[in-house]
Amino acid sequence: MAADSEVSAHRVAVVGSGPRGMGVLERLAARLIDCPPGAPVEIFLIDAHTLAGGRVWRSDQPDWFLMNTAAQEITMFSGPSDGGPVRPGAGPSFAQWWAGVDPASAKPDGYAPRARYGHYLQYLLDAVVRSLPPGVRLHQLQDFVEDLEPRPTEYVLTLAKGGRLAVDKVVLATGHTLPKLGDAEQRLHDFALERPRLQYMRGDAAADMPLDRVPDTAAVGIIGLGLSFYDVVVALTAGRGGRFIEAGDGAVAYRPSGAEPVLVAGSRSGMPVLSRGFDQRPADAIRKPLLFTEERVLAGADRGCLDFRRDVFPLLVAEMDLAHHATVLRLRRGPSAETEFLREVSAAAEHGHPDVCGLAGRHGIGAHGHFDFEESRRPFADRHFPDPDAFRRALVRELRTDVDRTVRGNYADPFKAAVQVIRDARSVIRSLVDYGGLRAASHEHDLVRWFSPATVFLAAGPPLHRARAMLALVESGVLRVAGPKTRLTADPASGRFVVESPQVGNSRTEVDIVIDARIPIPNVAADTSPLTRRLLERGIWTEFVNTRGSDAFRSGGVAITDVPFHPLNQDGAPDTGLYVIGIPTEHTRWGTQVGNGTPGPWNKFIRHADAIAEHALATRRERVEAEQD
Repeated sequence: MAADSEVSAHRVAVVGSGPRGMGVLERLAARLIDCPPGAPVEIFLIDAHTLAGGRVWRSDQPDWFLMNTAAQEITMFSGPSDGGPVRPGAGPSFAQWWAGVDPASAKPDGYAPRARYGHYLQYLLDAVVRSLPPGVRLHQLQDFVEDLEPRPTEYVLTLAKGGRLAVDKVVLATGHTLPKLGDAEQRLHDFALERPRLQYMRGDAAADMPLDRVPDTAAVGIIGLGLSFYDVVVALTAGRGGRFIEAGDGAVAYRPSGAEPVLVAGSRSGMPVLSRGFDQRPADAIRKPLLFTEERVLAGADRGCLDFRRDVFPLLVAEMDLAHHATVLRLRRGPSAETEFLREVSAAAEHGHPDVCGLAGRHGIGAHGHFDFEESRRPFADRHFPDPDAFRRALVRELRTDVDRTVRGNYADPFKAAVQVIRDARSVIRSLVDYGGLRAASHEHDLVRWFSPATVFLAAGPPLHRARAMLALVESGVLRVAGPKTRLTADPASGRFVVESPQVGNSRTEVDIVIDARIPIPNVAADTSPLTRRLLERGIWTEFVNTRGSDAFRSGGVAITDVPFHPLNQDGAPDTGLYVIGIPTEHTRWGTQVGNGTPGPWNKFIRHADAIAEHALATRRERVEAEQD
């Protein structure tokens, strides 16, 4: 039997130090603290940007770039503080930590700067370093991994700064990367490249865009009105010295600095994504879905092959109708009316798909009071406007309505209560659609192209003060939205870019700079990362192709097993020494861009991180036993 000193170290590499990678690191450390190893363990945390937060959450970015999740909803420690030292498995939530380091700014329901979250991730990393037991070493490598080569008993990582690293297990939490430009984007890029006065900025995190290259008073066209749009616009206004000032009753006005460019933005909807309603629900008012459950969806579907619009969406929108009408009744007639309505719907659901709107009608809610999913996600879909000023007035009305709804929150506003259902139902949706749960055509057209963008527009928007800021910028004239179905094209005749909406008369505007404010859609086949290219070339990673039904859908996500997420190689076999988590697997799994632990019972983020940690460390025990025999 070999002595302990002769047992070789078990080596685990975690590539990527964003929340996914740090979540796995936290659970690796917590398990090793709870059960100190009988043989050496080495962990390598590798990231080319910052070693706690990666590129997106790095702590040196300006404070005007905000998180999109309330502080009280986040923790990176898998257990609460217990009176002992802060350590993996026992530490403060993000809100608790923020209140301790910045009490003047911290609010439990506030949205912190991303840089602040980067500091919190560094706090977690410091706690890991302090707490590791004897025999465990953490190596922090600020470097790119350019290649990964499997060997019979190990994996060899090639680092950009030189050198090779041999390890037993590799967790790939590589996060956002930049894919090749699409055809339309490449045309805009090439057009600008041929004309020195023009600029084209590709889609990326706003903190990584060269926005300081935009001259004062330049004419700028912005593609996309999503979350990154808010970041870009604030960087080019408040980041240029402009000020948002209180104007009474919670309203905000914008005072320009004179250094702002002229901003003309647009998207398919012509409406910035809606802001997040305050979650003011009492604990006893947060109910589980009544109609939209996995069991009900599967009971009413064709065996073995779901269609999203036919089988999934009707029950989801019925749940949204239910939340909308129940809120209306509570506001009009009190909690007893809401309770009675829910009881009636529940009873009707025992006999099939209930007519929620019909039952609401019996309580006096007319057709005008129903929730309309399509109209909500495209408020200007069938409307035309004679000129930009007419559209601006309509847009201001919509923005003010959204602000009012956000203030009321998802307990007191029927609309926000309805769209909150989407957030609450994410786990059910994932259980139905992940790993090819849908027909291929429905997966591509219904889920990826239609429903997912709609959920971002309706339920994943910015906090209230961001919505008020956008309203102030539109009212001030610093920001103009071109209109619905915005087109941004290159015009060789004028030598400039053109922004216009076919639904707004005289909306044509020529600009010299185009900023794509859309975060690129994850697509492993188009990824320009050297590591991704090598993994695909070696057949270690493959693209998930949904072949259910008569069509096939090349999803763009890495093909993986279920937990603990081993990649499937070119032979369709899992590589059990590798784990792939988060954004590279988008479309294989749904909604991977939403990722953090939550205080209280473990959510899937923490459970998945723990499953990876457990599997990675189980091999250590097996090796020790084998080498000691």
